Amino acid sequence: MPHHASDPSAPTADAARHRSVPVSGGRIHLVEQGTGPLVLLVHGFPESWYSWRRQLPALAAAGYRAVAVDVRGYGRSSKPADVAEYRMTRLVEDNVEVVRALGAESATVVGHDWGSGIAAHSALLRPEVFTAVGLLSVPYAPRGGRRPTEAFAGIPGPGEFYVSYFQEPGRAEAEIEPDVRGWLAGIYAALSGDTVGNVGAGGVHFVPEGGRMRDRFAADPLPGWLSEDDLEVYAAEFERTGLVGALNRYRNVDRDWEDLAAYDGAPITQPSLFIGGTLDPTTTWMAKALAAQSTTLPGLVSSHLLEDCGHWVQQERSEEVNGLLLEWLRALPAG
Repeated sequence: MPHHASDPSAPTADAARHRSVPVSGGRIHLVEQGTGPLVLLVHGFPESWYSWRRQLPALAAAGYRAVAVDVRGYGRSSKPADVAEYRMTRLVEDNVEVVRALGAESATVVGHDWGSGIAAHSALLRPEVFTAVGLLSVPYAPRGGRRPTEAFAGIPGPGEFYVSYFQEPGRAEAEIEPDVRGWLAGIYAALSGDTVGNVGAGGVHFVPEGGRMRDRFAADPLPGWLSEDDLEVYAAEFERTGLVGALNRYRNVDRDWEDLAAYDGAPITQPSLFIGGTLDPTTTWMAKALAAQSTTLPGLVSSHLLEDCGHWVQQERSEEVNGLLLEWLRALPAG
């Protein structure tokens, strides 16, 4: 695809640039590389723009302007004190304002984990801005059914479901922040395809009664995709920022459900892509969402489950994911 560089300050394909752009009430930090059609990359929990480090140069080399953000609450982006400032509608508007600040009218949005949900709702709520959507690890599930905290509280398992555990401000922070690096290493290993088998029965998603999430972690080596230097990048960010902003996303699930009442059961009609891993528990819990994609994502171009891959798909299988992303992007309508 040819380059369409109109901004002389835009980075070249061989150089990534950090910058912050203003959004309502704060700023979003981003890293951009390349020139051409805009592809906005949105990370999940507990990560940062750095989780797209292997996609930025590949997309740039292929003729795209790849932009990976730090979601509000993470990294160098703003961290409002009000929990309600992390509601989904606010995060969607952050994405819209980033696109506008970059001088673009529209973008393809690609998200992983919570970023998948943010990407999906960006496409749902602002289809004139987000003309295609890629979802990694977490499939789109339209709003509906029960209030989320009630549904999560009723999930059977050997302990308290992790989303319920994350609801009370300060509770998970007290577990994580004394040893951020160790906690991150544990969660990355627990959900990685090459080390997930070392976690005990029940996995890490159920917190033992009176215990901590880290009590489920195994004494694993780091996953193959994560070097000590990579871990240090993540740990340094969260040691500086803390975890409150990141965890506040979970504390808005009921608020989101209320905000999105008008979109109950709504499909996303733009061209879409899904990539997950067969060893990611999410693809098991959300098997119904995957099976419903022909209805919920009528514009679905392709859906892929990567064998023996865990939750961190774009890091675990970067070359394979890059290939699937580029194949999909090249097939999108021009404009």
